[in-house]
Amino acid sequence: MSKPSKLLASGAIALGLASAALPANAEPIRNVVLVHGAFADGSGWKPVYDRLIKKGFKVSIVQQPETSLEGDVAATRRVIDMQDGPVVLVGHSWGGQVITDAGADPKVKALVYLAALMPDVGESTETLETKPEFPPPNNDVKATADGFFYMDPAKFHENFAADSSKELAAFMAASQVLLAEKAFKTPATAAPWKTKPTYAVVAGADKTINPDLERWMYKRAGAHVTEVPGSSHTVFFSHPDIVVSVIEKAAAQ
Repeated sequence: MSKPSKLLASGAIALGLASAALPANAEPIRNVVLVHGAFADGSGWKPVYDRLIKKGFKVSIVQQPETSLEGDVAATRRVIDMQDGPVVLVGHSWGGQVITDAGADPKVKALVYLAALMPDVGESTETLETKPEFPPPNNDVKATADGFFYMDPAKFHENFAADSSKELAAFMAASQVLLAEKAFKTPATAAPWKTKPTYAVVAGADKTINPDLERWMYKRAGAHVTEVPGSSHTVFFSHPDIVVSVIEKAAAQ
């Protein structure tokens, strides 16, 4: 083989090795699955949905029943299964408990927690929200006779969506999805945030989940954290541009 031919062959081998070293998923993730929290439903995601769609993402919204953790995880996995490629999985509030189990799915490549619970294996929502060092910001969660929790409608605006209009908060309170007590007590069986890229948003003025609990969970996980000072619990609704920017970062992994 002549010297030029040897150089060309060596160059081709080097290029081949370089290509092999690139991650298989070099392109940004395009599938985003959104999981709502307790006392809410998927319609609240519309400001985030609209912005993501305009940026070329394929967005799917889970409408989980909130009758059990297992049922909500199954509903989320069902939507994940429908995706045509890797997924960024996003959860708000109780949705963080859900995506922690559902995020073990191999299609899920990155996780985003928005003012959300982030349990370790064996931790339930009850475990986290009854930590004495992080007392709940309100005592306005009520229970029905058959064991479902809801936010007192008279306190919904103040506690849940303070940076939205009173009219919108009143509608959200009237349409809230109730969370089964047994779901509240069911522990996580996985913790994919230990091995997958994880992003989190702290709602700085959250009156539903203690912001210090959010900070503690996210620090424990080593998550990439964005804090939104003055934001209510519904940070995805009042600050959709910030939320979308975090999802974009997760998608670029």
